[in-house]
Amino acid sequence: MYKNLFNPITINNIEIKNRIIYPSLALLYSYDKKINDRYINYYRERAKGGAGIVTVGPVGFDAYGAGFIALSIESDEAIPSFKILSDAIKNEGARSWVQLYHAGAYSSSMLISGEKAIAPSSIPSKYTKETPREMTAEDIKKVQDDFASGALRVKEAGFDGVEIIASAGYLITQFLSPLKNKRTDEYGGSFENRTRFVKEIIALMRKKVGKDFAISIRMAGNDFVPGSSTSSETPLYAKVYEDAGIDLINVTGGWHESRVPQLPMELPRAGFSYLAAAIKKNVSIPVAVSNRITQPYIADQLINDGVADMISIGRVLLADPYWPQKALEGRENEIRPCVACSQGCTDTLFSGKPVYCITNPFCGFEGERKIKKTDSPKNIMVIGAGPAGMEAAITAAQSGHHVSLYDRADELGGQLWIAGTPPHKQELWEMVRYYDEMLFINDVDVILETEVTSDLLKEAKPDFIISAEGAGPSIPPIEGIRGDDILTAWDVLGDDPMLGRNIGVIGGGAVGLETAHFLAEKGTLSPEPLHFLVRHDAENIEKLKELVHTGTKNVTVFEMLPKAGNGIGRSTKWVILGNLESLGVKIITDAKVLSVHKGKVTYEKKGVIDSIQFDNVINAAGSKSVRIMADILPSLGIPFAVAGDSVRPAQIGDAVHEGFLAARKIDTSD
Repeated sequence: MYKNLFNPITINNIEIKNRIIYPSLALLYSYDKKINDRYINYYRERAKGGAGIVTVGPVGFDAYGAGFIALSIESDEAIPSFKILSDAIKNEGARSWVQLYHAGAYSSSMLISGEKAIAPSSIPSKYTKETPREMTAEDIKKVQDDFASGALRVKEAGFDGVEIIASAGYLITQFLSPLKNKRTDEYGGSFENRTRFVKEIIALMRKKVGKDFAISIRMAGNDFVPGSSTSSETPLYAKVYEDAGIDLINVTGGWHESRVPQLPMELPRAGFSYLAAAIKKNVSIPVAVSNRITQPYIADQLINDGVADMISIGRVLLADPYWPQKALEGRENEIRPCVACSQGCTDTLFSGKPVYCITNPFCGFEGERKIKKTDSPKNIMVIGAGPAGMEAAITAAQSGHHVSLYDRADELGGQLWIAGTPPHKQELWEMVRYYDEMLFINDVDVILETEVTSDLLKEAKPDFIISAEGAGPSIPPIEGIRGDDILTAWDVLGDDPMLGRNIGVIGGGAVGLETAHFLAEKGTLSPEPLHFLVRHDAENIEKLKELVHTGTKNVTVFEMLPKAGNGIGRSTKWVILGNLESLGVKIITDAKVLSVHKGKVTYEKKGVIDSIQFDNVINAAGSKSVRIMADILPSLGIPFAVAGDSVRPAQIGDAVHEGFLAARKIDTSD
């Protein structure tokens, strides 16, 4: 099965057992530039799960490029600890790589001891909002030498290869980009001059590490920044890299400041594979493809179709490091899904916090969170089959307990079905698919369409109860909001009722904006008809753009806060706000809704009272905990735990992790 994906490949003189790369991803598991047990446990698990290459990084190699939040190999003192990490990876059967990283203008002064960042030109950075110092000839020579010295230390630490990062808007891409490189010396201006910096780095590296040590490069297939490098130029860069001595090219998407989504659900699966395909046509060395490749069959097909030679899956291996092993063994349904939410792997980084995964309670906790078989099996009742309840049930069953999972609904999933209804959110339904499989494999008794009552508890006689009853819609104190004509976001996303043309949505948080997006997309041109019309030149491009952005609903959102989007992560808020703007959704902020009567919404904004008439009004003011059983459990004398939204309305990741931790309490309840 998946013969292409698990066919060995040779990079330089290194044989890789399969075509799967775990790429460099920032983790923030230390703030002193040093490797610790948390890093070692994390990378060991990715190697143990079956990846062919495990890349450690990003790793700094000088004082300016990375700062204190990234690992560093800028001195020989770091070699022993990197050797321990390399051995940990290779002992599990994977090849070990290090990505050397220099952010250039993307370095924040806060991270480099108050110093100014350095860049090819002194152009303000849209990413850091700071202006870097233009590199002198001496700066250029020092960074190049430091790159090469870092590569030598990587080799001395026992790694099998080193990667240069030339993507995401970092230093090398800044030299390549005519937008960021305004130099008038031999490193600016012409194509040859703009590529000189990276060519010289590769040459110095090769001289330091020798011809038999693998050097790869991570490059952008398109910067997706107006005025910068496009997919027309990047294949030419790839040829430069090959001619300079690179052994493997790993192709990703654009820059951090790009307004084209790079990672979230908005990007279709394998949506940037065309970038790798274009580069592969231009070089003869192996090429890897990246971004949103979630399923083994997609990965295998990309190789089969000649799009790429290897598959780079980073966040997918956060969600399940055993993705390769499970694919090899034909256990695809047991793969924990990456739902491309960006909450645990990107939003956390923007907040300066360590990476975790919302769907995998073990990610980042490999050393301390383990499933332990119990010595005293118990009868466990779990109330609620949402993400918290399902995770708790699986964890308890894997620990050796007999578990019964109850829910009053007629299907598993709880709020996941509602959360996955808005546009581009369907990846969340993969969690239901995964839990359904795992509940079956672990012999959990699933009892649906059943309300748990005190009488049922007396009959079932559980030894331990986990209450994960979830949440319901919150009703704000607005006159008329409880009227029969007022729908909730739950009604709209759950049942998709027929609505009128003009719709008002009360609440501009995560639920309100996603509901507005769901409604505004109705009647727009969907991907398959768009593909047909483009292929047959049936409409001009401007008309097609209009059809993509114009639906059948006029949607207005009322938000009482100064800004909409509360509860949406920084890495994805701009995406949904951009979508709503392009779809013509009107968002009225600082708007206190006073009343709703027969479709008329009356609100106050900055002391002025106004009204708008709608065909339908939707209450999307958030949610509240459901605690029917949770509130009576303390009086029953049965050990219990409460998890998920029953504790307080929160995010899916909170529910999954709390469900896992609730099951861990079972064996401490005696």
